[in-house]
Amino acid sequence: MVVEKLNTEIDIKRFLEHLGVDRGGVSILASKAKIHIVSIKELNVGGANILKQDALSIGADLAVPRGTVVAKTPKVDCLLIATTAQLQKLSRKELAQPFGLKELAAKLKTIVHIKKPETVEVMGIINANDDSFFSGSRFTNESAIKRIEQMIEEGASIIDIGGVSSAPNAKSVSIEEELSRVKPICDLIQKHKLYEKATFSIDSFEPEVIEYALKSGFTIVNDITGLESDAVCRVAAKYKAKVVIMHMQGKPKTMQKKPKYTNILDEVSSFLSSRASKAKEFGIESIVLDVGIGFGKTLEDNLMLIKHMEHFLALGYPLLVGASRKSMIGHIDNSSVEKRLGGTLAIHLEAVRNGASIVRVHDVYEHSQALKLYKALVL
Repeated sequence: MVVEKLNTEIDIKRFLEHLGVDRGGVSILASKAKIHIVSIKELNVGGANILKQDALSIGADLAVPRGTVVAKTPKVDCLLIATTAQLQKLSRKELAQPFGLKELAAKLKTIVHIKKPETVEVMGIINANDDSFFSGSRFTNESAIKRIEQMIEEGASIIDIGGVSSAPNAKSVSIEEELSRVKPICDLIQKHKLYEKATFSIDSFEPEVIEYALKSGFTIVNDITGLESDAVCRVAAKYKAKVVIMHMQGKPKTMQKKPKYTNILDEVSSFLSSRASKAKEFGIESIVLDVGIGFGKTLEDNLMLIKHMEHFLALGYPLLVGASRKSMIGHIDNSSVEKRLGGTLAIHLEAVRNGASIVRVHDVYEHSQALKLYKALVL
């Protein structure tokens, strides 16, 4: 007899199929193999006591504060610990219960059906300005085209091009200046038909700049304001572009001046959900969400978003993460921007493990290699 302790991050379905388990058994056993930890806030204490008993009855559990059983407070925060199979049972069981448990049942059902992406795309960064925080991303005209072609060879399927820095305290520029920076690159991309080799994204929130890029073969609008402008929505809808909706607290000049949240997961989720609904109202069909690492967040906020990125999959859209060489890495090890590649890879791989399907990066080759190894390890 040989007994082996296996990693819980393996592709359990593939492993079961390799064992020769029949198809029906694979689904049943896989649902028992994954543990979910679900935070429930301000649940009616009566509902908490019912949920606690129902969870225990099927082998799950609910962590509740002391005094819950005697209703010491009218509402409590709880932690539900259950397998996928147990969540499925609870999502049905609580439909007939009072105290807000019917609403909870619907949310548990959503969690049960969350699926992490099977593929991950690398988005390479090209900055057409001279004040981006990482000098290695700055290119103009022909040098930009050369770098784009190199990124495509290294594994980038998306290229994101911007003409204005969004780093804290970055100087603002006119629309005319921004367009003058990206226009030559857009023209060369169109001339060389590079849009046949990769997907191009315009990093801007100015309608005029965005429209020029979309007319040049770009198909993605990457808007750090999260579609604040109705005009941007109209342009994106007109060209049937995909939009990346990012969360940012405040504006680039002020966003890092004591950012504060009551509950960052809830607040970011609510914002992204609202802006996704706005996009749909304008007829935008393809949406990607970005939690906005470093945009109006403390180090603790950024870490929370990375650790719990799976929470945002419940919104039903692909997730993009962009932490490449950002200051959160330096806050941990005091490294300069030039020495943050290792930290970037660690953050991005953790984000992918937690549900991200696009990584926005300065270092394409290193990320392509890391993702290949990650996929081999997980599968």
